[in-house]
Amino acid sequence: PPAKRRRIAGPKERTTEYLDLERVRRDHGFDERSQRNLDRLVGVLRKQKKVVIIAGAGISVSAGIPDFRSKEGLFASLPKDHKVKGSGKHLFDASVYKHDSTTEKFHKMVCDLVGMVKSAEPTLFHHMLASLAAEGRLTRLYTQNVDCIDANLPPLATNVPLNPKGPWPKTIQLHGSVEQMVCSKCGTIRPLAPELFDSHEPPLCDECKTLDAVRTTYGGKRSHGIGRLRPRMVLYNEYNPDEEAIGNVSSADLKGRPDAVIVVGTSLKIPGVRRLVRELCQATRSKRGGFTAWINVDSEPQHNDFKDCWDMVVRAKADDIAHFAQLPRWDEPAVDGNAILLSEEDEELREQWLRRNRFEVQLGRSSQEPQSSSSSPQSKIEVVLKSGVDKVQGIPTPTASPRMRPSLPDQKQQPRGKQSKLSFGRKPLPDSSGGGDATTKKRKKSTASKPAKRTKTAAAAPPQKNTVTKAFRSVKMGAVAIPLEEKPNGPADPIKIEDSTSGKPISSRSSPCIGVSTATCKGSIVAAGSERPTTPTHNCASIEDTENTISPTSKPRGMERLVD
Repeated sequence: PPAKRRRIAGPKERTTEYLDLERVRRDHGFDERSQRNLDRLVGVLRKQKKVVIIAGAGISVSAGIPDFRSKEGLFASLPKDHKVKGSGKHLFDASVYKHDSTTEKFHKMVCDLVGMVKSAEPTLFHHMLASLAAEGRLTRLYTQNVDCIDANLPPLATNVPLNPKGPWPKTIQLHGSVEQMVCSKCGTIRPLAPELFDSHEPPLCDECKTLDAVRTTYGGKRSHGIGRLRPRMVLYNEYNPDEEAIGNVSSADLKGRPDAVIVVGTSLKIPGVRRLVRELCQATRSKRGGFTAWINVDSEPQHNDFKDCWDMVVRAKADDIAHFAQLPRWDEPAVDGNAILLSEEDEELREQWLRRNRFEVQLGRSSQEPQSSSSSPQSKIEVVLKSGVDKVQGIPTPTASPRMRPSLPDQKQQPRGKQSKLSFGRKPLPDSSGGGDATTKKRKKSTASKPAKRTKTAAAAPPQKNTVTKAFRSVKMGAVAIPLEEKPNGPADPIKIEDSTSGKPISSRSSPCIGVSTATCKGSIVAAGSERPTTPTHNCASIEDTENTISPTSKPRGMERLVD
């Protein structure tokens, strides 16, 4: 039958699962579907090798730092605290440096943020990110936060400024931070000093002042100006100094095709971050086994860019996910895994856990070895190792078995049997080397009498071996050809066959001889002067009838012209 064509299945349809931990907390329990989705999310965080996290201000809320767009966020609280008309978003716009009043409010807000950051502690989710980085499974953390809580953890350390050509750190700060300040002229970066931003006027850069003094005082040249310091935080409607490096590192991560993309604590309102998330999710979902998740207390964005973008939408706090993941802390030394799973106080449960994970291997005992009287497991193992391991060739370990030897050392190697010789054809009849009269009498007696029955002695005699060389050995023909006389008016005489031993002609009969051995019929047939070849005939009555001799009594229909 023709080979079956392999059916190439199309891409598996991706669906979106939903997990609401807030509803689970209200219902005081998990249903089957919620438990299955939670296990899947936890499995991704524990097992995936290349994880990319895009984090927003939501992961730092539990640390005491408000987010931006919630009801208690900065955009809602800043107008009341700093007497700003409209939304607090105006204090994060580059236009704050156009007026002294807005500049002073901006400086005051930055000083307040620096005070909150210094008193904040990393959350459970921050420690989970650090654990992923310490295990080597965190490909990249793209953070929109400016609080630097994540970057202050050693496994999540970053570089300021970023190198456009790499290598790149684990943490990429998309919007800068409030811990550094930069000169608007020379670009010098130094740690931010809140005491310098106590008025509406930005502080002067010390490096620029030194260079300007040398240039004007000692060089006798005109001044190029002195730069002003500002927080190294990217505002709306301004250029990002790390834009080139961020584009290069994101392109490298897209080519690497991460195993999982987790978007947590952000509303994705920034166009650049939105594009980055969309491209990463598309690359991950096109990969077999890829996983994308949205984690936030709010619902996922309904923009067309994120249609069919998530494998799972989780409505929960970031710390709740870290609590269920239960990754080991990066700053704690590694201990026995059983000590983590079970408490030392519960010895009975600990023994059950160890007994469940313990396996025993029992090797077969030799039948000749007497059973040991010792009842301890160690003595039993020793007896088995002494008696049965060498003969059985087994190993009590789950590793790959060695190549088995062809024979055991204590057994004698059996000799290889000789290949039997095949015989071709029947046993040839004895050659008629004696006189002609004796041969004729034997043939007459064999024709008249019945075939003799086989005796036990004859059956017991070993048959003569006919090898391949004897079966195909050429035999010298011993018959003599007699030419035929031509008759002018009649057909040619039939072919005459003469016995090579007696010299007497054998009476012809129209019977083809099939299967007769060379020793029985030794003759050469020559038809001279005939128009067409004729059927050879011989006296079959004088030849011993054997099972290989076929003598038809009539001519086959349609063969009259060919058979004479």
